[in-house]
Order: sequence, then C-alpha cells, then structure tokens
Amino acid sequence: MLKKTLFFNSPCHLKIHNSQLVILNKQTGEENERPVEDIGFVVFEHHQITFTQAVIRLLAKYNAAVIFCNEKHLPASMLFHLDNHQTQTEHFRAQVESSVPLKKQLWKQTVKAKIRNQAAMLDTAEQDGEPLRYMARQVKSGDPENMEARAARFYWPRLFGDEFNRTRYGNVPNNMLNYGYTVLRAAVARALTGSGLLPTLGIHHHNKYNAYCLADDIMEPYRPYVDQLVWELMNEGQAEEELSPELKMKLLQCLACDIKINRKQRPLMVGLSETTASLARCYKGEAKRIKYPVL
Repeated sequence: MLKKTLFFNSPCHLKIHNSQLVILNKQTGEENERPVEDIGFVVFEHHQITFTQAVIRLLAKYNAAVIFCNEKHLPASMLFHLDNHQTQTEHFRAQVESSVPLKKQLWKQTVKAKIRNQAAMLDTAEQDGEPLRYMARQVKSGDPENMEARAARFYWPRLFGDEFNRTRYGNVPNNMLNYGYTVLRAAVARALTGSGLLPTLGIHHHNKYNAYCLADDIMEPYRPYVDQLVWELMNEGQAEEELSPELKMKLLQCLACDIKINRKQRPLMVGLSETTASLARCYKGEAKRIKYPVL
C-alpha cells in the first residue's frame, strides 16, 4: 500500500485519539483525523508545531519517517524506528560481516544502475544518452576509475545547460534538487530500517560523521527520478529562488512517482522496499543482485 506524506507548514498541534492522528490547526481551530498506519512521511516545517509523545511512538510503530526542518525551512534531521523487523539481529550481523569483495560488487551494480538511469533521463530531455550507456558498461568492481563522477560531468550540463554547476549551495535548480534528494534520502533510510538494515553502514560511503551512509549508497539509482521531476518543473517555469510550500509539495510527489523494477510498475516508495529487501538478501548470501529501478 502506498503510504501518505503529510506536510505541515503552519501552526498546529498533533495528538493521538483512538489510534488516529488528530491534527488541530492553531489558527482556525479546525480538527482533522488521519489513520496513522497509512502515513509514511511527516514533514514538520513550521516552528510552532507541537505534538504529544504518543504521536512519535505511534508513527515509529508504523515505521513512518519524521523529518524536521530548520529555520530556513529546509530538511535538517530525520527520526526513524530501529526495531521493526522480525529478524533484525540476523540482518545486522550479515550486514556488519559483509566482505569487501561483496561491497565492491554491490557498488558496481549501484553505479551502473545510476548511470543507466541518467542516460534514460537525457533521452527524455532529447539529449544523447548513449555516451552514458557506454560509461555504464565500463564500470568495474568498486568503480576504481570513478565512472560515476565522469558520468556526472557529462550529465549535468546536458540536462540543465552549460552554465549549470551542480553544487549544494549553487543557483537554481540546485535548491530544488537538494530538497528532492533530502526527501528521497529519508525514504531510502525508512525502507532500509523496514528491511532490518542499518542505514549507517554503507557499501561505499563511509564518512564517520554521516549517519546515513547506506541510504546515500542505495539512493543513487533513484536520483534521476528527482532530476526528472525538477526538469519538468523547470520546463513549466516553476523554478524559485526561495521554495514555496506549493513547490515543496510538488517535490514531495517524487515519492509517489511510478517506477519499473523487473518490468513491473509500482510507486517509488513501494519500489524502495523491494530494493532494500533484495539488498538484505545479498548480505545474507541468498541473492547476488540488488533490484534497482529502470527509468
């Protein structure tokens, strides 16, 4: 079932009543109820949002990701439940004990899938994606030649123009990409914990200050879906220096976009769970390939 995303950008109070999330608008006094089991993501943007502890406990029970925004209204932190899988200890052990050769093979698969999806995105943008497909075929175990970076240097100018520089604090549409990627990262981390894996222990990313290294690894082939949404918004003239609540809601829709895994179409959030479950099987030696989407 596709989980709902709730976005709060005005003063409100949240509480639980009869296992339902009760939302009280502090400005109008209006109350609404939502079934907690149907919620996958909650984004708290306004600083006057309050909630009871029961809200967090029940959201955690149903593995909902809770995202808190900073004073600039950008996602700054995430809250996840780490006890939501029946064989979690077994999965943790397999993940921790995974060999270097296995991690290199998994990273090879990840990079190839990402570059192929970037090539498909260029095709959508009426650019030539064939050079990227050639690069994808050249990726070796562990990507020692850094084909991922080479592909990025080819990809971004063709998608958003020669003047575009993909940086965290760069010009539009960097802000739109950053927001979409942060939401995607939270979705991947949620799917990983739901599959009984630690989002901290990556197969390639390993920064000691990064609590979501594995999420950063697994999200790579999914990034072009955010790129596609941003590209479409740009073509519709919806680029903004300061992201409005309306534009943020549109960027959140990337979680519900259709993807294909093994030629079967499903929403992105559902596909993520299939991807992370296949990764868990790889760690346990029950499978050799991660199931990634094909754009």
